[in-house]
Amino acid sequence: TECEKEPGSLLWIFVMVGNIVRGMGETPIMPLGISYLEDFAKAENSPFYLACLHTATVVGPFLGLLLASFCAELFVDIGSVGADEITITATDARWVGAWWLGILICALLNLLVGIPFWFLPKSLVKEGETNEPEETSEKSVAPLQENDKNGAKQTIKHHTNSWHYVIPDFIPFLKALFHNPVYMLFICITVLQFSAFDGMISFMPKYLEQQFGKSASDAIFLIGVYNLPVLCVGYFSGGLFMKKFKINIYQAANIAFWVSLLEYLLYFAAYWTVCDTSPVAGLTVSYQ
Repeated sequence: TECEKEPGSLLWIFVMVGNIVRGMGETPIMPLGISYLEDFAKAENSPFYLACLHTATVVGPFLGLLLASFCAELFVDIGSVGADEITITATDARWVGAWWLGILICALLNLLVGIPFWFLPKSLVKEGETNEPEETSEKSVAPLQENDKNGAKQTIKHHTNSWHYVIPDFIPFLKALFHNPVYMLFICITVLQFSAFDGMISFMPKYLEQQFGKSASDAIFLIGVYNLPVLCVGYFSGGLFMKKFKINIYQAANIAFWVSLLEYLLYFAAYWTVCDTSPVAGLTVSYQ
């Protein structure tokens, strides 16, 4: 009999568009958040604040993996299929967890967490400094108002030609960045580090399932417990270390180099930790 082709679903487009919108909303957090901290924090406190920010970015995936572990134990059609009608378990290769449930929960939390950002002030008093006296601020009100009016008129006048001013300044600046060897080296290192981390997150759960017979929920839980808390400790302790000893940028670069070299040497030792391949009919063993 010929195989019957079932009609495909286009619902994946909604998931793709949702991830694009989510990325657009999450991307400004790091560059704008770091600039916000750098502008209004003391130089000796800035590394500690940045460490707290990066620690929070690791705590989020850790909690997400715990949520994914919980959702993976639930059947994908939860709510529409009774528990007595499910004849397979979570360790079965045909099991599909409720992946969509975590997306809905995270979307709701992102909406609630994003509301306080509307109330952040546009400008803050730099840490360690005091506000200007009231007399000085009152004297400066009139000139400021005049400057604001003149600036508003110029903005309205040149609003239609704003792209003619942005593009000529942006292209040379971008070209200068691409010709900066330190910046490009940092970009390459960042790409390699995130590629390794994303590869581990993507393929390690399936490896644990195949080699150690773990369910999808257990594999996700183990990855979150064994990896992300250690990263949190590293970020936080590194920020405290730089704050306490007032490490400058050159000293920080040397420390990062030697620590990264030690990290890669430890990862290289993983080549000698080889597990026996599980027998798979038709691949490693015959069908008989």
